[in-house]
Amino acid sequence: MGLAVAERSVLVVIDLQGKLVEKVHRAPLVLAATRRLLRIAELFRVPVVVTEQYPRGLGATHPGILEVFDALTVPHRRFEKTAFGCLAEPGFEQLLAELRPGVPAARRQLVVAGIEAHVCVMQTVLEALGAGQEVHVCWEAVSGRGAEYREWALARMQQAGAAITNHESVAFEWAQHKDHAAFKALSALLKEGQLAGEA
Repeated sequence: MGLAVAERSVLVVIDLQGKLVEKVHRAPLVLAATRRLLRIAELFRVPVVVTEQYPRGLGATHPGILEVFDALTVPHRRFEKTAFGCLAEPGFEQLLAELRPGVPAARRQLVVAGIEAHVCVMQTVLEALGAGQEVHVCWEAVSGRGAEYREWALARMQQAGAAITNHESVAFEWAQHKDHAAFKALSALLKEGQLAGEA
């Protein structure tokens, strides 16, 4: 697994919905890290998908996430699903291809945030790895209903070949160099303070 490359990446935010997100381990950290990831994707022109698992039953995406998502100028889409793994849902692979035209699936990188770690996140990650795509899972933006669910899901994803990373590592890999046009804005963003729930 190599470095994250902005020109090959899609940020996939999985099922951060109202009724679900309230129940996960360290929810404030997950939400804060994901909001920051969305802003970083904007800086580096990385397209974004926000998925929603059966929103009629589980509710819409958390308003704090939607606030940042709706303000994006990079290509961004909401995707409703009933399959647990995103790639098992008809149309999801086509959506990724549309967001990254000219990047073959085998060259595409998914940067992943969301819940729940041991269900929809893990199934999506394993499906993507099985399809030959690279996956970078941001540990602080992924959770489940308990610490052990999250811990062992991250371990299984890593064993399967995913890179377990964090939003700052992804950001600096997308930048590659201090002379990147977005680096000053990135530095300012990262200086905004400790993420909620990090302590």
